[in-house]
Amino acid sequence: MTDMPSTNQDDATDGRWQALRLTQRKRLFTMLAIGVAGAALVYGAYDWLIGSRSVSTDNAYVGGYIAQVSPLITSTVVAIEVTDTQFVRKGQIVARLSASDAEVALARAEAEYAMAKRDFLRQQAGGEALVANVAAKQTEIASAEAELATADAAWRKAQTDYERRSALVKTGAVSGDEMTAVANALTAAKGGVALARARVAQAQAGRQAAEEEKNAGLALTVNSTVETNPAVLAAKAKLNDARLNMNRTIVRAPIDGIVTRRQAQIGQRIAAGTPIMAIVPINSLYVDANFKESQLADVRVGQQVELTSMLYDDDVVYHGTVQGLSGGTGNAFALIPSQNATGNWVKITQRLPVRISLDPRELEAHPLRIGLSMEAEVRIK
Repeated sequence: MTDMPSTNQDDATDGRWQALRLTQRKRLFTMLAIGVAGAALVYGAYDWLIGSRSVSTDNAYVGGYIAQVSPLITSTVVAIEVTDTQFVRKGQIVARLSASDAEVALARAEAEYAMAKRDFLRQQAGGEALVANVAAKQTEIASAEAELATADAAWRKAQTDYERRSALVKTGAVSGDEMTAVANALTAAKGGVALARARVAQAQAGRQAAEEEKNAGLALTVNSTVETNPAVLAAKAKLNDARLNMNRTIVRAPIDGIVTRRQAQIGQRIAAGTPIMAIVPINSLYVDANFKESQLADVRVGQQVELTSMLYDDDVVYHGTVQGLSGGTGNAFALIPSQNATGNWVKITQRLPVRISLDPRELEAHPLRIGLSMEAEVRIK
């Protein structure tokens, strides 16, 4: 009988505790519901205000146009002036080749150029001599024609003498010996005329030959100088080529960048066009970001991009611009493209490379290297 009040008191205490726990549980569920609703509201606000305004991917890598350094002549390497990882400037000497063959070719080309100029001057002088020869032949024609006129006059006189004496033969005033002498003189005069005519023809033929020879000689030099003559120009071009090959024995960097993949060794015979090293232009790199095809509906050329690299984490943010979208996915250009015309085809979301240019000033302040991983976020709105 004495334990009844204590039992009732315990039952009341238990009831109060159960009510308190129920109240706390309801409060926790209410707070959880409010938290879930708040998170959903925050996520919805983020997706509406921020998430829907950009697309991002961590499947992005740094790329660049690597410059291959190759000698333009076949020669032997005598010196390598740079090493891998070294930064070089455009025009800096990176290698030297043996110049022995180039020196011999240059000396030969210089001699041929000098000889071509001498030949032209000789031809030019010969043309002037041929002109003088034509004038001399013209003088010979005039002399032969004068001789012909003299011979013709002698023939006419002999003809007149012969005719006069022939008329007197019947009268006996002219002796037979005199008549024979006159006849012989007439024959000799005829021969002199024929000989004079032959000399005129010969002089005319000589002049014609001299004229043709003059034309042929002047054709090599007419309207031309020692610097515009074709033969001289050909020799000069060969000389310039020899000088160019001489300069090519010194190999220079084509761009600014980091030396990589140095392959040549001193004493190695290198053929023209064989790469001896590569230079990576670290100040003109780009990023290829591989976005899912479901992310590309609103991606356009010229949109702004924010990028971060694992090299600097989130401490450095790069700003780029979308340059363009690739013409196909990676699988489309694979050596063995995937074949989907099978019964067990499973649809896989494809990725399309998006080319992003980087700010050269940011690259100069925080250099990157080809192949590094990047995270890219494109502002589509």
